[in-house]
Amino acid sequence: MLTSLEGKSVIVTGGSKGIGRGIATVFARQGAKVTITARGEEAMKKAASEIEGDVSYEICDVSDWDSVQAMVANVAAKQGGIDVMCANAGAFPQTKIVDMDPSEWDGVMATNLRSSFLCVKAAIPHFEKAGKGRVVLTSSITGPVTGFPGWAHYGASKSGQLGFLKTAAMELSRYNTTINAVMPGNIYTEGLQDLGQDYLDTMAASIPLKRLGAVEDIGNAALFFASDEAAYITGQQIVVDGGQIIPESLEAIEEI
Repeated sequence: MLTSLEGKSVIVTGGSKGIGRGIATVFARQGAKVTITARGEEAMKKAASEIEGDVSYEICDVSDWDSVQAMVANVAAKQGGIDVMCANAGAFPQTKIVDMDPSEWDGVMATNLRSSFLCVKAAIPHFEKAGKGRVVLTSSITGPVTGFPGWAHYGASKSGQLGFLKTAAMELSRYNTTINAVMPGNIYTEGLQDLGQDYLDTMAASIPLKRLGAVEDIGNAALFFASDEAAYITGQQIVVDGGQIIPESLEAIEEI
């Protein structure tokens, strides 16, 4: 059983829906004081009211430095500090390179990659004050391991997170703070639903466990990285994908 995270101050960016909401739900069940952030207030209000536990929210544009600084300062003041930063916010519009406007590339990089840097930077003074801390990044198998048409910008941003992770692990060690990443495969979220049932069925068929993951599956991995039991793990990543990246081909799946 993991050491209790009861009373710990946890920030989950992009926490109003999808994987972020799943992470927030798992931490709240463990008694943590969870703050979810997003740009849309109504969605956050709804999520905060529906998740069981101590859950509040802060409006934040994670790609904007001033907004991130203000959000982290507000949470620290209300919750007595910052113990865990879950940098989860992400965007994944599907556009092939030939059709992609450079502004879309920049927007995805800002939301997915720049935000990871900003959230870590803003949290450092609070980790230093506490003498310890945890950072969990939500990366992906797309980019670091696999590719998919239309997600060149998304894949590049998720690979970039892992590059950032390595140096950040060294620099954060002086504050007794660890940073690790969860790499989801295909997780059943609102965003994935928008891709259509054919996509969902095809992806489920290509996974050895024959199903898409649940958002809580990612939350459980994040919870482990935030626990005392993971205190000697930093700069690492864990794939949570039901075995999706293992088969050499669809024929290999058919042999199961």
